[in-house]
Amino acid sequence: MIESVRRHRGLTAFVAVVLAIAAVLVIRSQAATGHPSATTGAQQLGDPDYGVCRGVDPRCYHNWGNFDPTKGWRVLLFTRTAGPRHANLGPALAAGLNPPLTAANVVQNGVVALGAANGFAVDWTEDLAQVSSPNQLFRYNAVIFFSTSRDALDDAAQTALRQYIRGGGGFVGAHNAFGTEYNWPWYEGLLGGANYYDHGPEQTGTVRTVDRHDVSTSSLPSRWGFEDEWYNLVPYPSKVRILATVDESTLTRGVAGSMGHPGHGDTHPVAWCQYYDGGRAWLTTLGHDAALFDLNATFPGAAEYRSLLLGGIESAMGMKPFCR
Repeated sequence: MIESVRRHRGLTAFVAVVLAIAAVLVIRSQAATGHPSATTGAQQLGDPDYGVCRGVDPRCYHNWGNFDPTKGWRVLLFTRTAGPRHANLGPALAAGLNPPLTAANVVQNGVVALGAANGFAVDWTEDLAQVSSPNQLFRYNAVIFFSTSRDALDDAAQTALRQYIRGGGGFVGAHNAFGTEYNWPWYEGLLGGANYYDHGPEQTGTVRTVDRHDVSTSSLPSRWGFEDEWYNLVPYPSKVRILATVDESTLTRGVAGSMGHPGHGDTHPVAWCQYYDGGRAWLTTLGHDAALFDLNATFPGAAEYRSLLLGGIESAMGMKPFCR
């Protein structure tokens, strides 16, 4: 009897070891692909470590008292481009804070209107002198990069952004924020460990709201039509809470990008959130078309997009719960 028990215990221990080894191999396999649920796209990219606390654990956030809600809510919209410029940004802005806008500055006018209708102030700039110190940025509950491009920041602005985020700042990255600061690993991590690689034809598709617990998605339908360029990403976001994806089967003009990316298969994210290096970051690859901010337009998904973006801004500011 005793010998039988010993053999049983030995077998149990052996099985436990085998299962543990198998679990490690699965984890390593998932880390190697970076996105185990995607069946296509870039593979074997490793598991980038950006050297900071990041993910969905709120303990990564630094609540150091840099923001006083009793003083109101304010964001800074930064739209500087050092490369391709999306048409919905309009002409480049003059120097200074809140320079004059034209009707063609659709994004700037749209975000200002979004703030005015929802209780927060919006300043806007493309002037590096306005973002060159952390103290300048700490005047804002969140900083929004909307379709910035290439090396939009100099050394002083890079340092200011990093110190601002480390001090508990909020960041919203929309559309070509993913085509910005390619050679700065810390910024790639701020985006969720992701970068723009290419996109296919602009076309309508169906967005799937995969997490409706977040402020930015709670009022959205489970599926909604939208038109965009549908960015393909390398790397693919990791350690984030994916909020929305695009159903690639609804993209009738194909998912392959201009530089050969085959798409992301079953899980093609278009919005997500994370804590990063002390701050909050809410991200979306969507936002290509100017009609998104036209309240009278019948552009597919315009109202849903404004709701998504509004919730992202409010949560990144700390005005509403973040990434829950």
